[in-house]
Amino acid sequence: APLLPLPIPVPLAMGVPAESYPWHWSVYRWIEGETAERERIASLPQFATDLAAFLVALQRIDATGGPAPGQHNFFRGGALSVYDGEARQAIAALEGKIDTAAASAVWEAALAAQWHGAPVWFHGDVSWGNLLVRQGRLSAVIDFGTSGVGDPACDLAIAWTLFEGKSREAFRAGLPADGAMWARGRGWTLWKALITVAGQIDANPVEVEKSCHVIDEVLADRAREREAPNDKPL
Repeated sequence: APLLPLPIPVPLAMGVPAESYPWHWSVYRWIEGETAERERIASLPQFATDLAAFLVALQRIDATGGPAPGQHNFFRGGALSVYDGEARQAIAALEGKIDTAAASAVWEAALAAQWHGAPVWFHGDVSWGNLLVRQGRLSAVIDFGTSGVGDPACDLAIAWTLFEGKSREAFRAGLPADGAMWARGRGWTLWKALITVAGQIDANPVEVEKSCHVIDEVLADRAREREAPNDKPL
């Protein structure tokens, strides 16, 4: 991947389904590093800047012939409207547990901020578990199983799942993310957090707590944006 500033997985062998293992499989060259848990990152704003630079480089690669969003990658890079019913159902189910009016407003804004650009490459699952760290710095990006070409807003979720304050500002500053793209990024993040809370509220309190925190971050981010002077809220 000479066009990217960081290492990504390089396939060494590709397998086909067989009787003993009826799925496609692959072997990749090992990449040194540890997953990007918060305590392993020396400077979160620097990490955010480096990640933004990687995503910008990824988006600049020729997308001709790249895979379009679909069921195979959970429609990452596609229209958020695919999950409209699911998101609204989750919001309704969480009445009294979250600020459903604010959540609905974020979701409506995300749906309204449609993508009209040319398709670009996106990763599809930019999360701390798919980012590697060495000596406190971002050192590699792995797991491109949901990647494709389309709307890169799905790659913004980490702005609310890992970053906050200065690091979120650094991440946004390093990206070609206008207000509409940022709104769609909030939508993707909110959808995932909503369905996690609604689906696991009685089964997995740890994941529910994490996702509730993400919901709070998303709602607070939009509230701050709307309160900012000379801002054009979405």
